[in-house]
Amino acid sequence: MIGRIWLGGFAAALAAASFTAPAFAADAGKDARHEAGRKIYNFRCYFCHGYSGDAKTLAATYLAPKPRDFTKDDEKSISREQMIAAVRDGKPGTAMKGFKGIISERDVETVVDFVRAEFIRAKAVNTRYHTPENGWPNHERNKVAFPFATGAIPLDRPWDQLSPTEKKGKRLFLSTCISCHDHARTEDPGPVWGGRPLSYPRNHFDPGDFNAPPPTKADAIASASPYALHDVVPQVSGLTPGEKRGETLFQANCAFCHGATGTGRNWIGSFMEPHPRDLTDPKFMKDMTRGRLAHTIREGLPNTSMPAWKSVLKDDEIDAIIAYVSRVFHPVKP
Repeated sequence: MIGRIWLGGFAAALAAASFTAPAFAADAGKDARHEAGRKIYNFRCYFCHGYSGDAKTLAATYLAPKPRDFTKDDEKSISREQMIAAVRDGKPGTAMKGFKGIISERDVETVVDFVRAEFIRAKAVNTRYHTPENGWPNHERNKVAFPFATGAIPLDRPWDQLSPTEKKGKRLFLSTCISCHDHARTEDPGPVWGGRPLSYPRNHFDPGDFNAPPPTKADAIASASPYALHDVVPQVSGLTPGEKRGETLFQANCAFCHGATGTGRNWIGSFMEPHPRDLTDPKFMKDMTRGRLAHTIREGLPNTSMPAWKSVLKDDEIDAIIAYVSRVFHPVKP
């Protein structure tokens, strides 16, 4: 679900910038390797599995099957070797991606050992998010909003059906809690494929609305966003029919990740890891050939978000895209 992925990028960036890891126990808290595992987990794994390892996260509500709740495991229910394989290679048929090529084998083992110590063995309660250790003193003062965060009251329940206290809680949830808890629970969640980024867009431009016209350059500048500028289609005169066809295909298929400008500096591209290739980068493109680019488009790139397009695009369509890239973004060698 693309809309959820945007939220993931935002939350991961937020976590990396602001999360303060709590202490574990006297011995493990002094263990540098354990704390290194915590840092990896808090940046790579928390969004689905939660800071507490219990998979009670917003992302988990959209995933089937659900992420693993490590607090329900014991050391016999899942082995260290099984966990290392899952982190390294992923789990087919689930949202668990493989991290091979993204983090080292040593870091894979480090984060697995952290999870086994912190969540499976210790069932550590001091990793809970809304605690004083994590910067949430007296969180009970916000309890009027709790029913909306937990889903006890659906967020779309009409205002006239709420008590004065519930109305106060809903206003608090909408003004503060929703940035992480999203819509919590709704009786009518709306379109599954709706794009609902949190900190963007401005000027009513929604990257998830594929029927909306793309922003103009004036919109991009006025929006005060560093991303929207890269959703403006370059205006290049004198394109050949093949290049025009390539423009249509690129903007319909490739621009979602690479941006309309080919830079990968649009909203979604900025949060993907590894980042989509900047097709305007002279350093990268100077040795690019048509054959190599065609192979990448057809077959995809392992350990990245670049999929294989061979079942979607015909060879002549791929050729048209390459012609457009070569003309508009950077020349491609024969």
